[in-house]
Amino acid sequence: MVVYLIGAGPGDADLITLKAVKALNKADVVLYDYLANEEILAHAPEDAEKIYVGKKAGQHYKTQDQINELIVQQAKAHENVVRLKGGDPFVFGRGGEEILALMENDIKFEVIPGVTSAIGAPTSLGLPVTHRAVATSVTIVTGHEDPTKAESQVHWDYTADTLIILMGIGNIRQNTAEIMKYRDKQTPVCVIESGTLPDENVIFGTLENISEKDIQTPAILIIGEVVKLYKDIYNY
Repeated sequence: MVVYLIGAGPGDADLITLKAVKALNKADVVLYDYLANEEILAHAPEDAEKIYVGKKAGQHYKTQDQINELIVQQAKAHENVVRLKGGDPFVFGRGGEEILALMENDIKFEVIPGVTSAIGAPTSLGLPVTHRAVATSVTIVTGHEDPTKAESQVHWDYTADTLIILMGIGNIRQNTAEIMKYRDKQTPVCVIESGTLPDENVIFGTLENISEKDIQTPAILIIGEVVKLYKDIYNY
């Protein structure tokens, strides 16, 4: 028995890797997330069991502990189990926790990386997260920490030229207020809604006013001069 922990990519079903497709082709069961494009499930055999274990803000179909337990149960019952996760399993995907559960039960696993939306969404638009003389560093940070933590690990005083926030729209007002303690309030910002998908949408603003915009999730927030560069290149 083996569990394949697969990153489904940022949204567009064509952005999944060939290695991931090969693993899906032989899957007995697929456990898939809310952000994993369901078109990707077509790569699994028709008779493979598909189990939805999605989580999104305010709507947790299953807790992470329940998901871990279910993966272990399925692995003990089947030869090839696919755990399909949106983006990349190790970029705020809690893939590490799932691996620890598998290791505790002596279950073999293989991690197949995916394109994280933090990079895939902006680059698919032609928005470079780094650019010579503009941005030489990038920080990817969660905008929504586990509320059960005793102390926050996000302090917002990041010095990277480009700051990319995942899962941060629900807390966008609080997060941008914290960032403005360290960065100019006129720092250019953009939000990419439904990155790489047909209904993709880009919203521009600044740290000061982006929280006032009408933003639909899923979306990522990009902060820094690369946003101005992008607007200049494409004449926005």
